Amino acid sequence: MSKDQAKEQAAAVQAAAQQQMQVKWDDTNMKSSYANVCNVMSTREEVVMMFGVNQAWHAGQKEVTVQLTDRIILSPHAAKRLSLLLTNIVKQHEERFGQINIG
Repeated sequence: MSKDQAKEQAAAVQAAAQQQMQVKWDDTNMKSSYANVCNVMSTREEVVMMFGVNQAWHAGQKEVTVQLTDRIILSPHAAKRLSLLLTNIVKQHEERFGQINIG
């Protein structure tokens, strides 16, 4: 078997293994949280997202306290995948329910 044939065979085996892999979602330890505020920071190695709740309902307040409840730390690669997923889900939402105005 030539080197090229061996590489092709290895690639075929890897592709078959990836197609057969199934992801099982284990939600036994999952918790749900509501957030209406998100802040994101990053370094070269990680992206940090902090979620919380702004309970200030009075317009014109000079100071607002946001109760932070959750922090999620991702690798930049995982953050990019999350960005793509969120972009797609927002697009689908707007197609179904109309434009979301954030201004």
